[in-house]
Amino acid sequence: MGRRVKLTKRMVEGTAAPKSGELNLWDSEAPGFGLRVRAGGSRVYVVEYRNREQRKRRVTLGPHGRLTVEQARERARQALAAVGRGEDPAEARLEERSAPTVAELATRYLTQHARPKKKPVSIAADERILRLYVLPALGRRRAAAIGLKEIADLHHAMRDKPVQANRMLALLSKMFGLAERWGLRPPGANPCRGIDRFPERRRERFLSAAELERLGAVLDDEESEDSFVVLAIRLLLLSGARRDEVLALRWSEVNFDRACLSLPDSKTGAKLIPLGPAALVVLSGAPRLEGNPYVIPGRRIGGRLVGLQRPWVRIRERAGLPDLRLHDLRHTFASFGAAAGLGLPVLGAILGHRNQATTARYAHLADDPRQAGAARISGEIAAALNGRPAAEVIAFKKS
Repeated sequence: MGRRVKLTKRMVEGTAAPKSGELNLWDSEAPGFGLRVRAGGSRVYVVEYRNREQRKRRVTLGPHGRLTVEQARERARQALAAVGRGEDPAEARLEERSAPTVAELATRYLTQHARPKKKPVSIAADERILRLYVLPALGRRRAAAIGLKEIADLHHAMRDKPVQANRMLALLSKMFGLAERWGLRPPGANPCRGIDRFPERRRERFLSAAELERLGAVLDDEESEDSFVVLAIRLLLLSGARRDEVLALRWSEVNFDRACLSLPDSKTGAKLIPLGPAALVVLSGAPRLEGNPYVIPGRRIGGRLVGLQRPWVRIRERAGLPDLRLHDLRHTFASFGAAAGLGLPVLGAILGHRNQATTARYAHLADDPRQAGAARISGEIAAALNGRPAAEVIAFKKS
């Protein structure tokens, strides 16, 4: 049942609730605007209209108290104006409620993009960023409603972790780009655009000869305790391979005749890793567990070693190298190659770099001629300061 009255605050609050069902009061000033009073005493503003198919639709505007009569009446007029433009507010509300959340978008991203197209290590990194940072902050929000402010605030909140903040931003940018492609957001509405990344300090840590000597002594000491952990660390140093390339290495991928590792897959796809004599000696002397295909077996039968980080922390502490990461062993391999005069293209090929710019970070280590020249000049100046004759320089003549 229902009747038409002029809705006012006094009218709304003074209307008695029905004993059962609901009572509808319709406003005499704004056609379609009304108040629904239920037996329990709730009072909710609504607006009714007919859509383009002439079907009667009702949209809830909000409860009395949260909205004044004037605010509710204005919302009703806005909804009716939208109907006049051919829109359907009830349908739009339904679509909004059924629109995916950021958590649902993340699930679709992992299922339809990451897992079919990315490496396991990259998938694990995405899952970690989503679990630790994105979902706690935005997981329940509608993906279509996320704007620049929400992303910028989350990025800023992670300013003490600039690298992770930037990875999070890149991941969200990809997710929202896919959301546009999937029709979940309008084209060109990626909320990550325009947010400046935090500056990142590139870390170039590699071992000196003295540090290598200390590490080697500890590895010798640890060999009887955990020989496969030591084997993994030695291979990382002597091959320049990435951690997961060594830990996932199978004996079927070790080619002693060609002195290389033949990996069917890696971060950069299938690749050959050339091995020097020292690496081959370590591999040839490594024990093989029957029934286990992995060079670095783990505790699980037939499985590979996982969790290298914990024993590595113990080893590096014993060696007095508390800041050394496992990845720095690869840097050490590269630095020795550069200092030995290997050209960057050759060094990049050994390391499996796709982009020569990645290898170029080691270019400053290959400056032997300049270093030798500087040493000679400083030596002659020091000799002159000390009153000693400088070494005689003899120019070579073409014969």
